[in-house]
Amino acid sequence: MSLITTPLIILLLFFITISTVFIVKQQSAAIIERFGKFQSVRKPGFQVKIPLVDRIAGRLSLKVLQLDVVVETKTSDDVFVKLKVSVQYRVVESKVFDAFYKLDFPQDQITSYVFDLIRSQVPKMKLDDVFSKQDDIAVAVKQSLGDAMEEYGYFIVKALVTDIEPDAEVKRAMNRINAADREKTAAQYEGDAARILIVEKAKAEAESKRLQGQGIADQRREIAKGIEDSVGTLGTVGINSQEASALIVVTQHYDTLQSIGGETNSNLILLPNSPQAGSTMLNDMVAAFTASSKIGEAMQKQNQKSSEVGTIKAEHNTPEEPDMPEEPDTPEFGEFEGE
Repeated sequence: MSLITTPLIILLLFFITISTVFIVKQQSAAIIERFGKFQSVRKPGFQVKIPLVDRIAGRLSLKVLQLDVVVETKTSDDVFVKLKVSVQYRVVESKVFDAFYKLDFPQDQITSYVFDLIRSQVPKMKLDDVFSKQDDIAVAVKQSLGDAMEEYGYFIVKALVTDIEPDAEVKRAMNRINAADREKTAAQYEGDAARILIVEKAKAEAESKRLQGQGIADQRREIAKGIEDSVGTLGTVGINSQEASALIVVTQHYDTLQSIGGETNSNLILLPNSPQAGSTMLNDMVAAFTASSKIGEAMQKQNQKSSEVGTIKAEHNTPEEPDMPEEPDTPEFGEFEGE
């Protein structure tokens, strides 16, 4: 008899021990009922209950949980959009009784509140406002949901609008608008860059032309100075200025011919060249200088005579027909070749 009773006693003690003690994990709570009625809330650690009288009705996690809710609605400009709202919530440790007994499925309750709030707020906004004011939407969800769920022992930690997805056609249209706007901005920048390049290039060319003209002016000034020195040197040996100038021109003529002949890549240039070319050129230049000198003297005398006639008319205040200026005798070109 003792051989049968002893194992039964041991088995009964083991069953009683298992039914009496239990462990509650960290960040969780156990609800104990006695004969179907709430008895107590047990905190984390080693706990004891009365076997066959008390039972663990359930356990609740005190950690922060997250629920993702996707809501499809329409904006005020008739664009269908999907919003993904992430709600972070937890059970209030002092209200475990309310969280366990007042609300059976908290996720469904939270989802219903989020749907109601989003579909009452977003239809008042345009699509662009939905993107720019998503933080305001999240704050409104947290505040409204927090007030509603506090009664059931839940605390809303945070509500986040994590995704806004318009209709596919609207998204493509927005992308095209954005791309066109960026292309417009890029074209403006490219136009400004091209304009600046043209202006700077024109400034550089103007500066180059100015420096080139200055160089040419300096060159001609030095040439004139050299010619003046040459004329002065020739004047010391009894050669007048006209003859000296003609001599310098003839010398430059032959220097030019020599330079052309020495250049291998020069184009073909036809110039009159004969043994009498130098003498003819010199005579022509001397004749031209003499003719221009006489014409200048005649014009100077005529201008002086005209001024004297005008003075006499002004003194007598009598309108008279102005004397026609006599035509100066223009010497013919051949008359000065022998001089």
